Amino acid sequence: MAVPARKTSKAKKNKRRTHYKLTINGLNECPNCGELRKSHHVCANCGYYDGKDVTTKEA
Repeated sequence: MAVPARKTSKAKKNKRRTHYKLTINGLNECPNCGELRKSHHVCANCGYYDGKDVTTKEA
């Protein structure tokens, strides 16, 4: 069984782990108000989707 010849230093370990980050996937800027919103969802801030106000109800 292979055994490491030396201990991995903190710097070497941390350099390897620099890519382990939290990322926000699927968020886009709303074209109407500029807030971040999920892709293919109604904007929670202004209520627009695909350039139309979908929160107001017509009588």
